[in-house]
Amino acid sequence: MNALVKVASRQSAAGLMVIATLLFAAMGVCVKKASLEVGTGEVVFFRGLVGAVMMGLLAWSRQLSLATKVPQLHLWRGFAGVTALSLWFYAIGHMPLATAVTLNYMSSVWMAVFLGIGVLWKRWRGQPGKGIPPSLLTAVAVGFAGVALVLRPTLQRDQWLDGLIGVASGMLAAWAYLQVASLGRAGEPEHRVVFYFSVFGAVSGLLIGGATVGMGQVAWHQPSAMGWVWLLGVGTFATLAQLAMTRAYARGQALVMASLQYLGIAHAFVLGVWIFDDPVNPLSLVGMALIVLAGIAATRSSSVIKD
Repeated sequence: MNALVKVASRQSAAGLMVIATLLFAAMGVCVKKASLEVGTGEVVFFRGLVGAVMMGLLAWSRQLSLATKVPQLHLWRGFAGVTALSLWFYAIGHMPLATAVTLNYMSSVWMAVFLGIGVLWKRWRGQPGKGIPPSLLTAVAVGFAGVALVLRPTLQRDQWLDGLIGVASGMLAAWAYLQVASLGRAGEPEHRVVFYFSVFGAVSGLLIGGATVGMGQVAWHQPSAMGWVWLLGVGTFATLAQLAMTRAYARGQALVMASLQYLGIAHAFVLGVWIFDDPVNPLSLVGMALIVLAGIAATRSSSVIKD
């Protein structure tokens, strides 16, 4: 773990973000493979368990404190993030990999929507606030057009619920990112943010498993040897990716990092076609491109609102 941290410390911000997108794409492959043998609750549990152990070992080896003065912020971040993660893992298991990743990456568009609503709320209450840039409205419209193109050619009629779940994962991910920003303003270091999120994820995975029992389903499946490998891969790749991404944003310019983050869609598309024989549809490719452009434009517009 320390060796990996030292390697990361020598990377540029752009290099770290590229590494993070590759690791997240690898995590998506592991999620899709593991979902063939186990349920969403089990995937969420192992993602959290592995992450908590890795962050605990990192904190112990480097004598970093895990005590926090803002447990309520971690609770809200955990609730939003784990719910988004659970929905995303479900979508990955039931949809083409690139489609599920693209819908989740709409989080920047949703974040811009939330910030725009905040501006309108302030104006309604008579408080000063900057206007909503026309580019933001355009980005939102383009983003939703992209979603329509992505969903229509790649989903069957009985898969619309899966598509809506993927869209919801992006909305909740946006809320989770806003909570991460609040934790950063509160002075919480990256290892502590990742640790508590992982703990919350492990607990939530157990609760999801308990809920499946209440619905008469099997809460725990016995995976094969490769199934265990995929589950461990989910937690390992996700934790390393999260650390790399957090450090990239800390070092680099936020807009540049947000733009590079969309490389994850390209990685997921290539891996989905290569490993899972996911369909290649021209309209879905156009839709993905529109969502990427909308996300970049929404990120820029969001910075204008926040400034």
